[in-house]
Amino acid sequence: MVRYNSGIQRSKGFLEMGAALYEGSLSRKVTRSGTDVPQVNCRLGARLSLCIDPKPDRQPDEDDSMGVTFSVSSGLRKAVLRVVAGEISVLWVNPTVVLTLAYLGLPPFDAPQPVRTIAVFPSHDVIGFAVHESTGITAFEQILERKYPLRLSTRIPITPPFDEDPTMFSVTSMMGAAGFSLDHISSWGGEIHSASRPSDGLRGTAIKAGTIDAIFDEGILSWGQLAIEHGFRILPIEGALRQKVEAAGYAMTTIGPDRLPGLREAVAVADFSGWPMIVHADMDEDLAYALCEAIESRQAVMPTDNYKPLNMADLCAGGIEAPRHAPLHPGAERFYRQRGYLKS
Repeated sequence: MVRYNSGIQRSKGFLEMGAALYEGSLSRKVTRSGTDVPQVNCRLGARLSLCIDPKPDRQPDEDDSMGVTFSVSSGLRKAVLRVVAGEISVLWVNPTVVLTLAYLGLPPFDAPQPVRTIAVFPSHDVIGFAVHESTGITAFEQILERKYPLRLSTRIPITPPFDEDPTMFSVTSMMGAAGFSLDHISSWGGEIHSASRPSDGLRGTAIKAGTIDAIFDEGILSWGQLAIEHGFRILPIEGALRQKVEAAGYAMTTIGPDRLPGLREAVAVADFSGWPMIVHADMDEDLAYALCEAIESRQAVMPTDNYKPLNMADLCAGGIEAPRHAPLHPGAERFYRQRGYLKS
């Protein structure tokens, strides 16, 4: 058996224990609303904070240097700023737009941030705005024009400006681009129905019972088809509204019958794809390289969101499922080129 020093042994042991907890009695299998896709939920938390520090009194020997501090986390504005401040080494988030907004310096950021990416893991998703056909609404802008009292299912609202929740920040930003807010909907006599996740079973029940007539959320593959089958339409993001959404930092894409068979034609929507690993632009190149090596060595067990084996080339290519709107870290780019994953 290979052994390391006691500090490393404990660190590795905690990591292995943490992974095992998600596979044990704290977890249970469920089915997403509207689909037959299995999903595992766990009583254990979904956010990780890990810090591995070199000993402050340790002197380098002839075989190594003083070491590096490595930490991981997830989130939005505050977490990215902790990367910038050097408090977090790697930030792994969903979706790529978090990286895009930080790199470009668009709200919720005040200026371009010195961030780069190690990898973008494939995850195809969009932000969907669906309303029931009984409302007569066919364009997103009509919600404001008619001051329609929607019975809206969205994620659990938190305190504005929602800059610590990528989903709610994105949903409310696009609502803002159309000139209205959650408060407006309530003031018009509407209702806000909170969902803990896109596939929340209560949402599926509400769709079938007709107790909601709008859904604004990501994770559309878990609720979109069921909604369409019960009379909902996905509203397109077009014209002047599309220009405002793009100016806010969101890439546009389409979703069509190949993803949601109930759709008659492709609909223009805002992209919500990709799971980027974000690092500081000044991260040590060898560490960035080593992070990519670690992903490669564990690629058989690394999580994916497209139900396919992890392909290292997908992490750097900037494809449809893994868009990349910020540069790779130089150390990561060196790794991908040397291994033949990234072509010129």
